Amino acid sequence: MDHHPDGETYAQVESVLTMEFAGVHPAATVTRCIEAAHHGAMEVTGYAYPGLVERIARKHLQVLAVIATDQG
Repeated sequence: MDHHPDGETYAQVESVLTMEFAGVHPAATVTRCIEAAHHGAMEVTGYAYPGLVERIARKHLQVLAVIATDQG
């Protein structure tokens, strides 16, 4: 997922979150969380600015990390 319909890109969001969660989640998981965050933001608010998508995706990734830790 690289581009928002308004021309905004998520490449920087993906880069930041991939680096932040390196060693915790594979890059594919980060990408899926960004896609899910984008979809959710569009459904709820009607827009999905990169900053909003980043915050939602980060929360998803944090929760997944906690669950993985609890199960491990």
